[in-house]
Amino acid sequence: MRPLMISDPTSALGLQQEIQRSGESRYDHRLHGVLLVAQGMTCPEVARLLGDAPRSVENWVHRFGQQGLAGLTEGERSGRPTRLDEKQVKEINRVLRAKPSDAGMRVNLWDGKTLSAWIDKTYGVQLGVRQCQRLFRQFEFRLRKPRPILARADPVRQKTHKKNSAS
Repeated sequence: MRPLMISDPTSALGLQQEIQRSGESRYDHRLHGVLLVAQGMTCPEVARLLGDAPRSVENWVHRFGQQGLAGLTEGERSGRPTRLDEKQVKEINRVLRAKPSDAGMRVNLWDGKTLSAWIDKTYGVQLGVRQCQRLFRQFEFRLRKPRPILARADPVRQKTHKKNSAS
């Protein structure tokens, strides 16, 4: 069988992303890495072959030596602890369903900056705009921009200009 040639670099990247998609495929990936080292390849060679950092492969081999196959499974990743408690998160979700002016903000619609300012003012917790945008997605909150109203627009002329108006 002749070797597979991938000319499009995005295809190779897509294959690597597929490996990262699930814990099971990442386990298999680490298992293959350790197997290649066990068959005589060096960690940098395996890393180059699999597209990983040499230190990662060294860590896999070390964990395998210490814990066996269990060392290659996904470990718990605690991450950074949340700065908002469950009660505060529920309150934020409730407040987002109303107008910002109802929450004491001087704007007409919620955005990351406004929510960040409100959380800081209300709870004394500073969240970045991006983190607030993640909260919007977590709450399945959709940004609805109001339709602009021109200050000196003539409503009669606007109505006659519209394509779908019943004139």
